[in-house]
Amino acid sequence: MNEKKSLNARQRQILQKIQEHGSLTLDELQSIFDVSPQTLRKDLSILAEQTPVERFHGGANWGTSIENLSYQDRQIRNPDAKSVIASEVAAYIPNNSSLFINIGTTTEAIAKALLNHQSLQIVTNNLHVASILYQKPDFRVIVASGEVRSRDGGIVGESTIDFIRQFRLDYGIVGISAIDRDGTLLDYDYREVRVAQTIVQQSREVILAADYSKFSRKAMVEMGHITQASHFFTDQLPPRTVQRLLDQKQIPVHLPAR
Repeated sequence: MNEKKSLNARQRQILQKIQEHGSLTLDELQSIFDVSPQTLRKDLSILAEQTPVERFHGGANWGTSIENLSYQDRQIRNPDAKSVIASEVAAYIPNNSSLFINIGTTTEAIAKALLNHQSLQIVTNNLHVASILYQKPDFRVIVASGEVRSRDGGIVGESTIDFIRQFRLDYGIVGISAIDRDGTLLDYDYREVRVAQTIVQQSREVILAADYSKFSRKAMVEMGHITQASHFFTDQLPPRTVQRLLDQKQIPVHLPAR
């Protein structure tokens, strides 16, 4: 087995800065280190392979496979990618539909994009989604029972699963924390994963929404596999290994219009 190469002095300094700040953009790193963006991208790739650093489009953050970023950090991460994904998902969902929407900042962006629709019926275990969508008088919003997590307004637990099982809806809109290179869908909270699995089971079509940064993240709880999705909405082409899996199962990949 090949041993990992030692980090050079600059890479160790970058690692320390990311640990201190939690998250840094490429522009912020360039203001600290007098090197080209190409060099910094290479450094970040090495750090992502050898440390808990996670790359995202335009920067990197400190992360591990056992703990998610804070809700506040996730809210400000990749907002442009989430916005274009949300627009594409909203364009796919017809009026007069029923849908599940699960926990996540991407699904919250999708909820905002759905506000121009008519006569939707929504079941959600995400208080933020409910607070966005209840404003529409022609929407019917049903909030799942269960324990509300103080850190992000997610609702989880056995009673949440039992509640979700009472419904069979047209679409299940599902976000995810990480996607492994073999297509495995991963998250951090076992109870959240159980609810997401139930949403997948109870949906006629499964809409998986995730930006490209999810392919560079790690998480410890297996939720399912990308081939369980009916449609995959993202902001960039997936890695080749994942694209092959989607092609084999004839699962459409929806990308923003160029």
